[in-house]
Amino acid sequence: MEARHIPNLITIFRILLVYPVNYFMLNRQFGLALGLFILAGLSDGLDGFLAKHYHWQSRLGSYLDPLADKLLLVSSFLSLTWIGLVPVWLTSTVVLRDVIILSGAIAYYFLLKPFEGQPHWTSKVNTFFQLLLVVSVLFSEGVRPLANGLIFSLTLVVLVTSLTSGVIYVRVWGSSYWRESKLPS
Repeated sequence: MEARHIPNLITIFRILLVYPVNYFMLNRQFGLALGLFILAGLSDGLDGFLAKHYHWQSRLGSYLDPLADKLLLVSSFLSLTWIGLVPVWLTSTVVLRDVIILSGAIAYYFLLKPFEGQPHWTSKVNTFFQLLLVVSVLFSEGVRPLANGLIFSLTLVVLVTSLTSGVIYVRVWGSSYWRESKLPS
């Protein structure tokens, strides 16, 4: 094994953490779920740092990293909704946003051309608040109760950032598609 493969191995480790994180959530062992969720988050930071700092970026990593992030976040939202700690309407919004973005990316690829998708800053803000909400719910349930107002406020912020970033992606990719499709072949 070469050192340049370390970020991808860390990302695969993060993907493997999805099951135990959700297993502990669904079994209401929130302290363990929180610890593993934080470990997954730290591993995300570590693999990103190593890939950028040592120029170990790879095409595989560019697919695996966002996949690992989405698997962890979406499954966490689904698990927390299943046990009644996150409202169905919020999880539906989060999942629908991701489905729309993925569908748009696939359509763009097949109808027009391959693309180099860079996340919009609103998507990064949305991901931050999604992570913060999951950590806050797990902390509140497993370590020390937080004020209901805090969880509710984070829920509303995630709703707003999910809708905003989703609309921006549709607008940006839609206008890009429109522009590119009108160019002579």
